Amino acid sequence: MNGLIEVKKVRKTFPQNGGADIVALDDVDISFESTEFVSLIGPSGCGKSTLLRLIAGLIRQDSGTITLDGAEITKPGYERGLVFQDPTLFPWMTIYENIAYGLRSRGVYKTEKRRIPDFFKLVGLEGFEKSYPHHLSGGMAQRAALARTLVNQPKVLLLDEPLGALDAFTRMNMQDEIIAIWQKQRMTTVMVTHDVDEAIYMATRIIVMSARPAKIEQVITVEKARPRRRDDHEFLELRAEILRTPHFAGRECVSDESVKHNKLLGDET
Repeated sequence: MNGLIEVKKVRKTFPQNGGADIVALDDVDISFESTEFVSLIGPSGCGKSTLLRLIAGLIRQDSGTITLDGAEITKPGYERGLVFQDPTLFPWMTIYENIAYGLRSRGVYKTEKRRIPDFFKLVGLEGFEKSYPHHLSGGMAQRAALARTLVNQPKVLLLDEPLGALDAFTRMNMQDEIIAIWQKQRMTTVMVTHDVDEAIYMATRIIVMSARPAKIEQVITVEKARPRRRDDHEFLELRAEILRTPHFAGRECVSDESVKHNKLLGDET
C-alpha cells in the first residue's frame, strides 16, 4: 500500500488585512512512515490542522514540499482521506448513499459497490443502510463519516480532532474502534488532537508542536503494547513528560478559524 508522507522545509502564512501576516508553520520538517499511527499535539490553534490540510491538498504551502510516496501533493486526492471533527454527512442522503458518494464521484460505483457492505460491517453500522444522518447518534454519525472515507481505500487517513465533539464515554469507545480499523486496514494515519491521553492511548508516535509559528518541538515513540491502560505507571509517566515539554501550554495562539474570521472583518490580530 505504501503511504510515506514527507514534509520538507514547509512554511505557511495567512495574510491579514491591516496587519502583519500570521506565520502558522515555519520550516517544518517531518516524515510519516507507511502504516504508522501519528498524533499531532500542541497548543491550541498553532498549526496542527493547517499541516493536516496541507497534506490533504486543501491549501498550499508558501514554500517547501510535501510528498506522498515521492509524488508532490498539489491538490486533494482520494489516496488521502480526511475526516473532520463534525461528520459532515449529507443530510438528504441515506447512510448508504453517503458512504457510496465517493465511489460515485470517482465514477467507479458500478464496479466497486460490492465492497460497500464490508465497510458497514467494519464500522459497525450494519442495518442502518437506509437510515438518514439525523437518525444516528454522534458516535454512529462519525463511524459513517469514517466509512465514507475508507471506502475509497486511501493510503493515508487524516483525522482532524475526529472525536472532539463526543461525550467522554463515546469518545473512549470510538478510540478503540479507530485503533481496530487502523490495525485491520493498515493505512498511514495522522490525527490532530488536543487530548494528551488520547494521543498516548492511540498513537505509535507523537509529534509535539510548538506555539505559533509551529515547529516540531519533540518526537516521541510510544512503545507500549496494546491494549493500553490509561492508569498504569508508564502511561502516566509519558503524560507527565509531554506536559513538561517547553511551550506545550504556551502563549495564546491564533486558530485557523480566527485567521479566516479576522481576514473577513479586516481586523488586526
